[in-house]
Amino acid sequence: MPDQIVYGLHAVQALLKSSPQQVRELLLLRGRKDQRLQKILNQAEKNNIKLRQVERRALDEKVDDGGNHQGVVAICAGETKVHDERFLKELLQQLEEKGETPFLLILDGVTDPHNLGACLRSAEAAGVHAVVAPKDKSAGLTPTARKVACGAAEVLPFVSVTNLARTMQQLQQAGLWLYGAAGEAEQDIYQSSLTGPLALVMGAEGSGLRRLTRENCDHLIKIPMAGEVSSLNVSVATGVCLFEAVRQRR
Repeated sequence: MPDQIVYGLHAVQALLKSSPQQVRELLLLRGRKDQRLQKILNQAEKNNIKLRQVERRALDEKVDDGGNHQGVVAICAGETKVHDERFLKELLQQLEEKGETPFLLILDGVTDPHNLGACLRSAEAAGVHAVVAPKDKSAGLTPTARKVACGAAEVLPFVSVTNLARTMQQLQQAGLWLYGAAGEAEQDIYQSSLTGPLALVMGAEGSGLRRLTRENCDHLIKIPMAGEVSSLNVSVATGVCLFEAVRQRR
């Protein structure tokens, strides 16, 4: 199984906090000394993780998508942990036992890892219990997505499902209401009740929700737009919808 790369200060720090056993080695920019890096060094030494100081070129070569590693790269054994439908069912059972109201985010075909990472970051900040996405034609938890997520990918469950429509139906059977964001919806998010067991469903960049996904939503909602721009970037729209739900749920 090939090694996985996690880079960036926030992402690496979150990884060391949540799953230090995954990290085989930390590569650090030679000569860099500051408080943010020192926190990572302390966590690594606490967990007996091998440290190696290298030149910037060696770090740049590890980050082949041109991302900003900020002087730290973690080399992890095995694949990034991605959950399946069984995990989702178990999660809902655990929430019910604890008396917590489920709050999920469904991403239907978000293909840009930067957008995925930004959605994960917003979802974790909003208190979402898990993010669900289809396996096909969607961005996965790539190093870029994890870097943009600023640590959210290490603590927020990411569930990859084979059949999104079927999963949505199973969520409905479990008592969740599915609210899909669509520009043509008649009801806006501020007129909607987002307080109960809920899954917000966001569509792909440009094309929005697929037909079958749209048909499996209980309600379609929109963000009211006052300007000339017809739509928002999916990560921005996700943040707006999530935090309107947070406001109502408080």
